[in-house]
Amino acid sequence: MDRIELIAPCHFGLEAVLKREIQDLGYEISGTEDGRVTFYADMAGISRANIFLRTAERVLLKAGEFKAETFDELFERTREIPWERYIPSDGKFWVAKAASVKSRLFSPSDIQSIMKKAMVRRLQEHYRTDWFKEDGASYPLRVFLKKDVVTVGIDTSGVSLHKRGYREVSGKAPITETLAAALIMLTPWRGDRILVDPFCGSGTFPIEAAMMAADIAPGMNRSFTAEEWTNLIPRRAWYDAVDEAASRVRTEIETDIQGYDIDSSVIKVARRNAREAGVDHLIHFQERDVRDLRHPKKYGFVITNPPYGERLEDKRDLPDLYRAFGESFKRLDSWSAYMITSYEDAERYFGRKAQKNRKIYNGMLKTYFYQFPGPKPPRKDAGKGAD
Repeated sequence: MDRIELIAPCHFGLEAVLKREIQDLGYEISGTEDGRVTFYADMAGISRANIFLRTAERVLLKAGEFKAETFDELFERTREIPWERYIPSDGKFWVAKAASVKSRLFSPSDIQSIMKKAMVRRLQEHYRTDWFKEDGASYPLRVFLKKDVVTVGIDTSGVSLHKRGYREVSGKAPITETLAAALIMLTPWRGDRILVDPFCGSGTFPIEAAMMAADIAPGMNRSFTAEEWTNLIPRRAWYDAVDEAASRVRTEIETDIQGYDIDSSVIKVARRNAREAGVDHLIHFQERDVRDLRHPKKYGFVITNPPYGERLEDKRDLPDLYRAFGESFKRLDSWSAYMITSYEDAERYFGRKAQKNRKIYNGMLKTYFYQFPGPKPPRKDAGKGAD
């Protein structure tokens, strides 16, 4: 199994960002669909993908793909997969999640039950036993059915990759770490540029930006299900990936990253989260109203997740809030603004039309990523004469 295929699910609408990340790691893309990217790697690639990918929700080892229109077909085709290549005799295995779109088989519980029975039958024949203790490492499956095509992946990550390990407590309406990272990557912002989030909440945008600037891999400080798969991945592969990540960290850099929020309690949470992420020295958090948004320098970025008005009583406050945000932004000479919100009148009250508007699903919530790019700064060597 030198060459394997891995599946990386992501937020709908952000596949291109994840694809670029995977290619930057040196892996070949094998396919892109709504909400996921597949790619070729070796077993060590499981370690590297889990530790380095900022925008993937998890990493799955692709075990098989087939067509099934009946439960009998589902059983037989699942049974044909060589499960003994992946699951040892003491392995714990189950179908953790089944999702079906436009397929004849649509009951998740029935799909899960039948596939488990098929796996048991296959492994019983291979290991010549009638009963499995299942007291070893875990091999949870995640199954996708789309137009009767069944894609089977073994989950290498365990807890979703947006759980970096730094955010135990969140503010109201938190944005996930993976989504925040992907949205930052959609902008031209780089670590040597100014970034301000005037609705920072628990600090996710500033923290993810600081981790990018310092090249801190998002999975350095957490564990993964596949670490226990010693039958497939040598422990050395995990040590090597962590060593590679550690060698790239640059915490001595200087940044201008700021997070503001009107709620002092969430600012305390943001500071604590930044400490946990190891980037508190790279971010300035402050209790501040959006009406007081200002900065002396030009060519900065506002990247933010303003309130959506999830509760009916909050919606009444949104016009004034977005109007105040727009007025404050006008004072920022030559700046760019990027905001994700589900508020349909965001542009109207912000006071300008977005140059680009990307639809993104934040969980089940349809949101829009409004993009207001400003002018590019002059090149640092512009105006210098030739030597």
